[in-house]
Amino acid sequence: MDFRARQKKLREHLAITRFDALLISHLPNIRYMCGFTGSAGFLLVQEDSSVFFTDVRYDTQARTEVKGAKVVIARKALLPAVGEWISASRRRSRHPWTLGVEPEHTTIGEKQRLGETLASGIRVKSASPIVERARMVKDEDELKRIRAAVQLGASLFERARQVLRAGVKESEVAAEMEYAARRGGAEEMSFATIIASGARSALPHGRASEQAIPAGAFVVCDFGVILHGYCSDRTRTVWVGEPEEEARRAYEAVREAQQAAIDVVKPGIAAGDVDAAARNVLRKAGLGRYFSHSTGHGVGLEIHEGPRVAAGQKEVLQPGMVITIEPGVYFPGKWGVRIEDMVAVTRQGCEVLTPTGKDFLAIQSS
Repeated sequence: MDFRARQKKLREHLAITRFDALLISHLPNIRYMCGFTGSAGFLLVQEDSSVFFTDVRYDTQARTEVKGAKVVIARKALLPAVGEWISASRRRSRHPWTLGVEPEHTTIGEKQRLGETLASGIRVKSASPIVERARMVKDEDELKRIRAAVQLGASLFERARQVLRAGVKESEVAAEMEYAARRGGAEEMSFATIIASGARSALPHGRASEQAIPAGAFVVCDFGVILHGYCSDRTRTVWVGEPEEEARRAYEAVREAQQAAIDVVKPGIAAGDVDAAARNVLRKAGLGRYFSHSTGHGVGLEIHEGPRVAAGQKEVLQPGMVITIEPGVYFPGKWGVRIEDMVAVTRQGCEVLTPTGKDFLAIQSS
């Protein structure tokens, strides 16, 4: 990862804004900008230099991981230490100085405490999500890591198919998948594994429970891993027992909707148009009102990041963006279906990163 280039680009952005520096507090943003993977830190990016602050627990780790920034180890509470360091560095300057903070990741109390430690002449203002916008477009190193995470994550479905049967608890299927993920090298799961069966499959985020999987029902399997810091996300829905025609029709409608959305992904198209492509197919099938969430989201260092693929979203897709395409239909008290793949926007169109087998799959009930 070229962390110095990322910091240079951020400095260039600061040079044309009303900010003299940006204090980055969101840990994924810090990792993106300098490589630090610990749980406590601040990165100060100024027009001529960068400084990373952490506490004594991360002395060795920070000096090993952090690139492109001076490392300062605080001997007191971290935020006041940052404020005092900034004030000391600006002591001889008579010019007003504006420090930007990340409003989505800085509480009112933190902003107030920081302001109390800063010298007069230093203003604290909320900045736009500069780093998040940079993170939306992945470079080749990031795409390589995402592809590896996708491949490992996708392999977990094979383990699910081996153990998924009527009478087996949802939590047992999830446990087998998560154990396989760890054995495969995953740092952790991208999110709590979703194994939602029967009426629970109508819950878009139905985490694995102690419920036994019933026969004659759908099971939604939504899962992903974190590998080398980057997330994967995949959903497959299977039927347990003898298939019903109504279930097949619903499944095929979702599969067609997903493919329609994938087919329109290319540079220059608005994210909302991708959502519309999926939604239009389900509407024509008479299932539009059962599609209750957005079509997708960006994936990278976080499982949910920009761009949002939802109705009315104007963000224009660019090469290097990685998004999910995951339409679904949900019948409360009955069952639900969702199919999800990760897609990278390319110069010519898109690349489906997830292994793409999506035919209707029925698993024997015993």
